[in-house]
Amino acid sequence: MKQKYTIPYEELGAEKLSELLRAFYKRVAKHPLLIPIFPEDLSEVLRKQIQFQTQYLGGPNLYTEEHGHPMMKARHMPFKITPDRAQAWLECMSEAMDEVGLEGKFRDVYYQRLVLTAHHMINSPNEDEEDLE
Repeated sequence: MKQKYTIPYEELGAEKLSELLRAFYKRVAKHPLLIPIFPEDLSEVLRKQIQFQTQYLGGPNLYTEEHGHPMMKARHMPFKITPDRAQAWLECMSEAMDEVGLEGKFRDVYYQRLVLTAHHMINSPNEDEEDLE
């Protein structure tokens, strides 16, 4: 018996992805560690994140078609992303996943991919570590 491969984006769906990211940015907008590196109006950030996550999960290449190659590390370099901020970002995502009822193996695999991505974006030490340098 052949196991059917499903594309993560198709498994999640556009509507659920949008719901997840809206719940996520609702938390980002209130998080004291994240507020300083995000604009006050998150609508454009949300729009781009939906495009990126659609592509990241195997859906249409919406992000690349409008903005070019994602080059996420380079695009995040202007922002001070510390280990604490990466963890805060992940906590907001985990809480958003809870809110929208994302669970099971799909959630586990998706979240672990996001953990790798968040850690890859780190480009600065935590504030308290800077004092040691």
